[in-house]
Amino acid sequence: MIFPEGLQSEDEFSKFSTEIRKKHPEALLLANMTEFGKTPYIPFKKFTELGYNCVIYPVSTLRVAMKAVEDLIDDLVEHGTVENSLSK
Repeated sequence: MIFPEGLQSEDEFSKFSTEIRKKHPEALLLANMTEFGKTPYIPFKKFTELGYNCVIYPVSTLRVAMKAVEDLIDDLVEHGTVENSLSK
């Protein structure tokens, strides 16, 4: 799997995919969709149209997980127990 780092447009993703597949049509391509990075927000479906096999969202999942942790800690501080958070 090939991971092109820091591409900055759909056009760059398309060109990379096209050029790689000329010599290596079997190559698997991975795109990294990290918010606040160099890559603009590109929908998953568009990545598949551009020839990418896998898209990761590593920071997005971390942000969502950390919000859940923050909510649990706030509830613990307020109620002195995690009981309310466990029922969610």
